[in-house]
Amino acid sequence: MRIFVVEPLATGGMIHYAYQLCGALAEQGADVTLVTAAGYEMAHYPHNFAVVTPLRLWAAFDPRSGQPPRGRLARLGRKLHWQARRAGRALRLLWEWVKLSRYLLRQRPDIVQFGKINFPFEAFFLAYLRRRGLRLTDICHEFELREQLHSAGGSRLRLAAGCRQQAVALSNRLYGAVYDQFAAIFLHGEGNRQRFLELFPVPAGVAHVIGHGNEMVFIQKHGGEAARLALQQRYQLPDNAATDAAPIILFFGNLTASKGIPDLLHAFALVRQQARARLIIAGYPTKYIDAGELHRLAAELGITADVIFDTRYLPLAEVGPLMEMATVVAYPYRNSSQSASLQVAYSFGRPVVATRVGGLPEVVEEEHSGLLVPPQDPPALAAALLRLVTDPDLAAEMGAYARRLCETRFAWAPIAQKILQTYEEKEEGRRKKDEV
Repeated sequence: MRIFVVEPLATGGMIHYAYQLCGALAEQGADVTLVTAAGYEMAHYPHNFAVVTPLRLWAAFDPRSGQPPRGRLARLGRKLHWQARRAGRALRLLWEWVKLSRYLLRQRPDIVQFGKINFPFEAFFLAYLRRRGLRLTDICHEFELREQLHSAGGSRLRLAAGCRQQAVALSNRLYGAVYDQFAAIFLHGEGNRQRFLELFPVPAGVAHVIGHGNEMVFIQKHGGEAARLALQQRYQLPDNAATDAAPIILFFGNLTASKGIPDLLHAFALVRQQARARLIIAGYPTKYIDAGELHRLAAELGITADVIFDTRYLPLAEVGPLMEMATVVAYPYRNSSQSASLQVAYSFGRPVVATRVGGLPEVVEEEHSGLLVPPQDPPALAAALLRLVTDPDLAAEMGAYARRLCETRFAWAPIAQKILQTYEEKEEGRRKKDEV
């Protein structure tokens, strides 16, 4: 079976996922080609599948995005620049879809498997490919516009909350045309599947559940002692072996409005009233969040001295040493379908504290791999974090269990087998239908 996996983002979590899934599908006997953009981040990793980079898109991570300009004219200038850039990128994306469609129709694989579809207009190209006889499928990591609902700021944004909800509802209806084009859609967790079917009128038999898959790829690219020492120096931390080293609570992942970073800061302020600890917030800020507001909140709470912000896109080699610094990794999400970052914590044997939202309760085995708390409840979040930072034996026990889950329940082989079995069953069903 020839499978082309299309992932336009050549850097970041989506390409990490695509790389690991392609490898697992190839190990199960599929002929796999990953179709992505120039600047493919995993180019120097071992491959058992083909990679082509016909797409030419913009960089996903802009180091200036976390540094909002000061002054009214500077802010206006950046706003105008972003609007012009957005228009240019829209035209560019349209052209890249034309190129991609031509390429796929020339190659004519058995399956074209997509990841996240970012805009409703892409349904036009998907419908065209489907009409031309290609079988399209989707690994649906995210299907709700969470950031637009959870973005917050001044009073103008709060007053517009109802309008934002209406816009999101309309967008969800438009996305129905996208999902109509897929012969199979895979979602991470049964709760996500049920929510998806509530939002989109697709046949229930089209939607299937698979696990997310672990993030062992970061172990392969561990930067070792040099990377650990460089991070310690950057964060001005004492050596891990020092007797006075405070436990570290870590947040790792893109900074978005739906991930509840303010809730974590409020919770950490409560933790610091009862225990020594440090908080590291490591992640790239998206356009829906103002990193400056997070710094101001930390100052208002009086925790600036114990909070470290690292808003870079972290090199792969630094992720492992960062995880190994942590006593516990926090996921204070206000809304979510799943979390690749949580799988990173599991891969490095770190316990987690997560909120009961989306698919997270299906991933976190409470009291075994971590603890679950209600969303937007800083006191409950603080209590759970305190349990782990004040009980290193419990944290180590949960971390070891999390690592076992990574190697068993979230291993890639059974995920690939489930996907290929689904494709074979659908092909068999189509053959029988044609015979009738």
